[in-house]
Amino acid sequence: MSSSSADISRALEDPAAASHFFRDVVEPLSDVFDRRAVDEYASIFRNVPGCDYWRFQRVRQPRVCIADAADVVVLSRVTLGADVAVSSVVLDCVKRRFPMARIWLAGPQKNFELFAADERILHLPFDYPRQGSLLDRIGAAQRLSLPEGALVVDPDSRITQLGLVPVCLERDYYFFESRTYGEDTAEALPALTAQWCRQVFGIEGAKAYVAPQSGIPGADAAVSLGTGGNPRKAMGAEFERALMQRLASGGSVIVDRGAAAEEADRVDCASAGLVVRQWEGSFAAFAGAIQSSNHYYGYDSAGQHVAAAAGVPLTVWFTGAINDRFRQRWRPHGPGEITVIDSI
Repeated sequence: MSSSSADISRALEDPAAASHFFRDVVEPLSDVFDRRAVDEYASIFRNVPGCDYWRFQRVRQPRVCIADAADVVVLSRVTLGADVAVSSVVLDCVKRRFPMARIWLAGPQKNFELFAADERILHLPFDYPRQGSLLDRIGAAQRLSLPEGALVVDPDSRITQLGLVPVCLERDYYFFESRTYGEDTAEALPALTAQWCRQVFGIEGAKAYVAPQSGIPGADAAVSLGTGGNPRKAMGAEFERALMQRLASGGSVIVDRGAAAEEADRVDCASAGLVVRQWEGSFAAFAGAIQSSNHYYGYDSAGQHVAAAAGVPLTVWFTGAINDRFRQRWRPHGPGEITVIDSI
């Protein structure tokens, strides 16, 4: 996970170098949920143009919000699962803390679609350039157009490179450092986010939720074989085939083909010759199907957080975790029956 100044210099301008930098350095440091890793991460970005190391050291300390505002902007975590597990808890909190304010989710369209049926949530379009150079990614955040005087709540968003890129005045900014908050506990991220919301905004019991505008009919079993682009999370073709055979023999099944060709191919192989419904379309619509299904099955990915938030019974296979703390933080958390099968 070490990085040289030459690595960073190349990543500043070269999108390919930036992709390697994020894969080999940034993401591993972000995923271990360890204070030393967060400090190392911040030090790496210390002299990167557009980042403010000392401001980060200040805002990472939670402070009580006594302000009011006409507009409150919650930054998307960019990934769908994190927006359900973390950002939605913040949205639930600020809706209650600021009942007369306009509440905005700043992020991609596909992320906003998870909350499009919630009349309190407005969309502030922002597409994070995940394939760009480091300067492209930082510069995009600096061009984020916020309502004048808005309070900004940052749930450890990739938009700000996890709190290092200023997008508003410091006095208007509230940052949830999810990688170190509750570091002495084994709590899952939705529970930790709710604790932070109580500490900062005084709101009790903030919860994860989704509110897609339209969904598709559910089934006895809703299935996602998605791994968020991480092949280590998959259990293999034999396992996936056996799972689909067992589920199809016991009732109706709907399975998401996902956004990537690799996932669609795995779904085709696992479902070949079986009577199952395959969904190819927006994840928000599939989230609606999860909400109306009797049970959810999948890996550590966005679907598990949707099912947990909706109270749908779920069974997930959790493999490929970088460490035990990662597994603890990203476990599904909600009011329904949850079965997590850990596998190395």
